[in-house]
Amino acid sequence: MSGYTVTPVEGLGEVGAGDDLAALIGSAAGLMDGDILVVTSKVVSKAEGQVRSGVDRDDIIDEETVRVVSQWSTPRGRTVIAQTRHGFVMAAAGVDASNVSSGSVVLLPKDPDGSARRLRAGLLSRFGVSVGVVLSDTAGRPWRDGVVDFAVGAAGVLVLDDYRGRVDAYGNDLGVTVVAIADELAAATELVRAKLDGIPAAVVRGLSRFVTDDDGPGVAALIRPAEEDRFRLGTPEAQREVLLARREAAAFSGAPVPDDVLNRADAAATAANGGAVRFLRVRDAVQRIRVLDAIAAAWAERVRRDGMPETDIADQLADDDPMRRAPCLVLACVPSDDDGSNPYLAGAAIQNYLISLAADGYATRRLRSPIVRPENVVAELALSGWLPVTALAVGVAAGID
Repeated sequence: MSGYTVTPVEGLGEVGAGDDLAALIGSAAGLMDGDILVVTSKVVSKAEGQVRSGVDRDDIIDEETVRVVSQWSTPRGRTVIAQTRHGFVMAAAGVDASNVSSGSVVLLPKDPDGSARRLRAGLLSRFGVSVGVVLSDTAGRPWRDGVVDFAVGAAGVLVLDDYRGRVDAYGNDLGVTVVAIADELAAATELVRAKLDGIPAAVVRGLSRFVTDDDGPGVAALIRPAEEDRFRLGTPEAQREVLLARREAAAFSGAPVPDDVLNRADAAATAANGGAVRFLRVRDAVQRIRVLDAIAAAWAERVRRDGMPETDIADQLADDDPMRRAPCLVLACVPSDDDGSNPYLAGAAIQNYLISLAADGYATRRLRSPIVRPENVVAELALSGWLPVTALAVGVAAGID
């Protein structure tokens, strides 16, 4: 089998909205029949006007997201791994702020396969060459460090090479092997399409056997159907790891808890019982102490009447003391017209809330002393229509019980 060459297409310059990519690339690339042209999707997006300026990047990521696969908070801000409307799973839903003017972001092409077909047709009509076209972008991999390029659009290329039904040199049936040719082409050319040198395209020569007469199905053929995605909800082992990861915090650092972390916990709790439980956040340090003092005083008064020894009361109040130094206190509340069943129904919502926080790497500590006079807390926080059933301290653990 003969080899192949990968040659960068240099001298394209900055591409803007409305530019004719076929004319620009065709003039610079020296294409021949049977070549495969790999172009970064970003330059296609720029030509198609898929650039947004003066916007909040997180808002654009949310607009481009159809399913959040994973997200977490870092000192640099929110990190999101999301599925796009195209079906790709990418960091930031493919929204990119590199190699674009400050304050702007570039989105993926609206229809990457369609963009590849138009570019292929333009090269044929202008320069009379029949080539394959691949649009590429960069993505990470869940089990390996580093990023690689993969195909997000294709036309005139065999995107998958199906080996199933063939046998290897030892006579073994290749029952599951399907090679992602389009992804391999994208990755191979990324080695010469230097991001910092402004080279957005490369030509692969010597692999004409992968160039097809028609446009073909495009990269859509590479998207695994949801029903075949064995990792969509994580493995049972990974799910159990999250359950086992939850621990009661013995102490908290001073690191704050971002709103998006708590918002996800709210959504997880709502999934358990349709929103019958409200999780009220108390971030003000003075107010947190006053709420915990009101809960502790009412409980201590009750148990003293019941004859609990002072040493036991002191021990239990000491168990709740670390909650005072958490950056956020969360009160699980049920409607004030509750018939007595909601405190029990709240258990599933609270469990979901705790698991969501654990999945994001945040620790909790649950109030040991029951709230025996919720009206005290209602008065302190001026609650209307809700009664607290328990309190949770949330933060970054400085120690685990």
